[in-house]
Amino acid sequence: MYIFYLVAIVIVAIDQWTKWLVVKNMELGEKIVLVDPTFGLLSHRNRGAAWGMLEGQMWLFTIVTVIVIIGILYYFHKEAKGKPLFQLSLMVLLGGAIGNFIDRLARGEVVDFVDVLIPIINYDFPIFNIADAALSIGVVMLIIVLILEEKAEKAAKRKGE
Repeated sequence: MYIFYLVAIVIVAIDQWTKWLVVKNMELGEKIVLVDPTFGLLSHRNRGAAWGMLEGQMWLFTIVTVIVIIGILYYFHKEAKGKPLFQLSLMVLLGGAIGNFIDRLARGEVVDFVDVLIPIINYDFPIFNIADAALSIGVVMLIIVLILEEKAEKAAKRKGE
């Protein structure tokens, strides 16, 4: 069961390493195009939540993040036992939450750097980081797990009728 914690640790380590590289090697606002025009690195700082919402509300982010982390750990130990996909999704979420939490505590802002343009619809996706990606992936995984669990429960009820 505790091997899943390694997933969260790896996500935090990669997230913090990539942010450190950006802070150390790029000027704020500097852009490095990797695949023109769709993908690049853009050194950016976010003092708010997703897409810069609630900028400057550090106390709120601290409280919410602590509650989220406690909730993830509770569900991991009480509800996810014997459910590896559920455990994995929770640890991906945990890694993402801790990654951005470290930034907020240590820097007072979150380092974002992944810049994506979706050319088909000409949409410049909001700049993000590894922790943000982990949070998004973790939520999608969790939704899939919950849908699969619900289907399995319904099938089991039908068999028992």
